[in-house]
Amino acid sequence: MKQIVVNKLPVLFIFSLLFIINAKSQSIKTIHVFVALCDNVHQGIVPVPEFLGKGDEPKSNLYWGAAYGLKTYFLKKDSDWELIQKLNADKPEILERLLLKHKKSETYLLADAYNGKEIKLCTEDFLKASDRNFQNKVVYMEQDLMFGGNSDLIAYIGHDGLMDFEVNIKYTNQKKETPVETIILACFSKKFFKQELEKSGANPLLWTSHLMAPEAYTLKAAIEAWLEKESNEAIRELAAQAYHQYQKCGIKAARNLFQTGF
Repeated sequence: MKQIVVNKLPVLFIFSLLFIINAKSQSIKTIHVFVALCDNVHQGIVPVPEFLGKGDEPKSNLYWGAAYGLKTYFLKKDSDWELIQKLNADKPEILERLLLKHKKSETYLLADAYNGKEIKLCTEDFLKASDRNFQNKVVYMEQDLMFGGNSDLIAYIGHDGLMDFEVNIKYTNQKKETPVETIILACFSKKFFKQELEKSGANPLLWTSHLMAPEAYTLKAAIEAWLEKESNEAIRELAAQAYHQYQKCGIKAARNLFQTGF
C-alpha cells in the first residue's frame, strides 16, 4: 500500500504543476506597439522643434524619448510598467525595441521604435499584424511570448502616413475567430485606416476622427481600461479624459476625437 502511494505522489505533483503552468500561460496577455518616430524631413507633418523631429534619434524623439513619448512616459512617469529587457530588433529599420511588463498583471508589451523615414514599413508591419500575420516571438524566462499578429492588442503611434502613401498588402480575407484589437493614435486614423482594417478583419478598439497629438498618456489610459476589461465605450471615454487632461482641449472635443468600432 505504501509503495502505491509513493509512486502516485510524483504523478500528482507533475499534473498539478502542469495545471499551474497552463493556467499561468492562459492568463498572459501581450501587446505590440508600433511607433513611427516623428520625422520633420521624411514625413508630411507640420515641423516640430528639430530635436523632437529627428527620425533617427529615439532618445529625444517626440513619440519615444520626449516627456510624453512612449519610452519616457511608460518607464519614468508611470509606476504601472517596468522595463524587462532591451532587445535586439530583427530588422535595421527598428532603432530600439523594448520589452515591458505590467506590474499588476501577466501582461507584456513589446514596443518598437521605427526610424521615421521608414514610416511606410512601420505602417505595413502594423497592418500585417492586424491580419494575424507578421508574427514575432520573444523568449523570456523560458516562456514564449507571442507578439505581432499573435498579440492580444496592437497599437500604432505616429503620423498618419496613409495620408501620404498607399500600401499594397495581400490580406488573408479570412474571418477571424478572435480578431486583433487595435488602437491607432494618428490624425484622422478612422478615415484613412478604415478600408485596411475592414480587409484585415481587425477590431478597431480606438482610433480618431480629427487631428491629434499621439502621445503616450492616451495609449496608457486605453491599455489600463482594456486590462480591466472595460467596455469599448468606457475605453473611449477614459482615453478622451486622459487626452483632455494633458491637451486642455475640452472634454467635449476629446470625446468627439476618439471613436471605437467601425
